[in-house]
Amino acid sequence: MNVPLLDLGPTLEEQRQEIIEKVIEVVESTRYIQGPEVEGLEEEMCSYCNVAGAVGVSSGTDALLVSLMALGVGPGDLVLTTPYSFFATMGVIIRLGAIPVFADIDPVSFNIDPLRVAEVLADDSARKIKAIIPVHLYGQCADMSPIVELAEQYGIAVIEDAAQAIGAEAVYSSNGEKEWKKAGSMGLAGCFSFFPSKNLGAIGDGGMVVSRDEKFSDRVRLLRNHGGEPKYYHSVVGGNFRLDPIQAAVLRIKLRRLEQWHRQRRQNAENYNALFAEKQALNSIPVSTPEAVYGNCNGDNDLKRNYHIYNQYIIRVERRDELRSWLQQQQIATEIYYPLGLHQQKCLTDIFTPPPMAQTEKAAEETLALPIYPGLTPDMQEYVVKSIAQFYR
Repeated sequence: MNVPLLDLGPTLEEQRQEIIEKVIEVVESTRYIQGPEVEGLEEEMCSYCNVAGAVGVSSGTDALLVSLMALGVGPGDLVLTTPYSFFATMGVIIRLGAIPVFADIDPVSFNIDPLRVAEVLADDSARKIKAIIPVHLYGQCADMSPIVELAEQYGIAVIEDAAQAIGAEAVYSSNGEKEWKKAGSMGLAGCFSFFPSKNLGAIGDGGMVVSRDEKFSDRVRLLRNHGGEPKYYHSVVGGNFRLDPIQAAVLRIKLRRLEQWHRQRRQNAENYNALFAEKQALNSIPVSTPEAVYGNCNGDNDLKRNYHIYNQYIIRVERRDELRSWLQQQQIATEIYYPLGLHQQKCLTDIFTPPPMAQTEKAAEETLALPIYPGLTPDMQEYVVKSIAQFYR
């Protein structure tokens, strides 16, 4: 049986004709830059994320970049983030001449550990930290309440890297009150990627910056178009970070199915968990399944929440690389997110040597992503788990 890591076909098939008709409509409108489709998506994202402003941009990477630009991050500034993420999280910091500072991850959620954040901020050198970028990795929110509280204590802005977590929810505490909040709505701003493999994926690149502060959104909107306002008058230097209207049009169609796709991914994760538990009961295998840390915070009702949207389904295993090779022989595709911590990347270590990050380095050696996309069948999942169990016999 062939099991791909990702198959976009099933979700495309649900909306194929509508997407084709809408793309033709945009082409025939001759509105190829900005326009009503981009504005419509921005309004819908404001509503979906429960924020004050949303600005469509050219990619998730540019969403992070323009957000830091809007904060005035530049040479000599420090930006605190996780060492366990896709390269863009660190790349945008270095591109601005700033320096990344890392706080290690929590070994359960793989997200930045607030205790480690507190340790970094307590150091005298933290006075140069201008922003914190927590990453909501794999579709599950970081523990934002203590991070935002620490940021407010030190006067630092929080920019959420929510590229893998659109629609993910977490229990957020503020002033003694607890409530469910969506990724991107807890810090000053949240950055999304619409890369095709994401839960909400375009048919090319695209991104979005959302914010609870309208003035911040206005600043990002200015910077995404070369800093020109009015046209040809530039008080600041921005960039060309505009979202393509064809991508916006497709995303508006897909957004209507997003909650359904989240449920399908969560069901797939629950099915994997049950299959692995069954195998563990029959014959112990060294596999740890992902833990949804917000899965039952306040009772069964909360299980209806998007406590985890499973952009990836990540297991911890022994002999990871051998297992991956074995699965490839069984025609099962997997991926390693990520084989190196950001603090170990050569482009950074050529500049300076960050301290070791024990939990990140352990995760980089042990984690493996299994197929989780909507359209993955129970038979495919059973074959994946059976093949893993066979490897460890």
